[in-house]
Amino acid sequence: MEQKKLPGELALLLIIVINSLGVTFMTKSGFGISSISSVPYVCSQAFDFLSFGTWNYLFQTALVVLLLVLSRRVQPVYLVSFLVGVGFGKMIDVHEIWVLALPDGFFFHTLYFLLGFLLIGFGICIGNLCGLPIIPTDTFPRDLSALLGISYGKVKTGFDLLCLTFTLLLSFAVLHRLIGVGIGTVLCAFTMGKYISFLRPYVERYVCFYCGTKALWQTVKTAFLPLSPLH
Repeated sequence: MEQKKLPGELALLLIIVINSLGVTFMTKSGFGISSISSVPYVCSQAFDFLSFGTWNYLFQTALVVLLLVLSRRVQPVYLVSFLVGVGFGKMIDVHEIWVLALPDGFFFHTLYFLLGFLLIGFGICIGNLCGLPIIPTDTFPRDLSALLGISYGKVKTGFDLLCLTFTLLLSFAVLHRLIGVGIGTVLCAFTMGKYISFLRPYVERYVCFYCGTKALWQTVKTAFLPLSPLH
C-alpha cells in the first residue's frame, strides 16, 4: 500500500485533541492515569486552586525549561512546544465537561482505560513522526533520548517511572492517600514506551508527514541562531 502524505500541522492538531481525550478517559476510568499525567493530576488534587489542565501546562513548562538547560541552546521549537502544551491543557478541561458525564460501571471504566491507553500511545507515535514541535511531555523523552544516545523506549519507560515515583511521594506527603495511581498507571509506566515503539513502524509504513510551513520554521530558526548558546 502506497504511503499517504499528510501535513504535520494536521497531525499536531490531532495530537492535541486525542491525547487530551485519552488522558481524560483514563481519569474517568478510575484505574489510574498515565504516569506522566499523574504528576499534574496529583498536583491539582493537592493544590486545587488550579485546575488539572492548568497544572498540566505548568508541568509541561518545567519540562521545556529543563530541555533548554540540557541542550544548552535557545531553541524556538521548544517555545512553540510550550504553546502546544497550553492548548493541550485547555483541551483537557474541555473534555472533562462531557467525558465525566459518561456512564459508570466496571465495563465502561475498563473501556475508558483501554481507549485512553490506545489514544495516548497513538498520539505520541504520530507526534514523534510529524516533524513539528509537539506536546512537551512527548517532546521531553524523544529529545532526551537523542541527547543521551539511549533508545527511546528505555528513556520513555524511565521517565514514566520517575513521574510515578513523584506522584506517589506527593500523594502520601500532602494528601495522605493514593491519588491518581492505580493498576493502570503501573501498566502504562511499563508498557507505553514499548507500545509506541511497536506501533511506529506500522504508522511509518502507511503515512508520511511533511511540514507545510517549512519556510516559516526555517525563518524562525535562522532568527534564533545568534541566541542559540546558553551561558
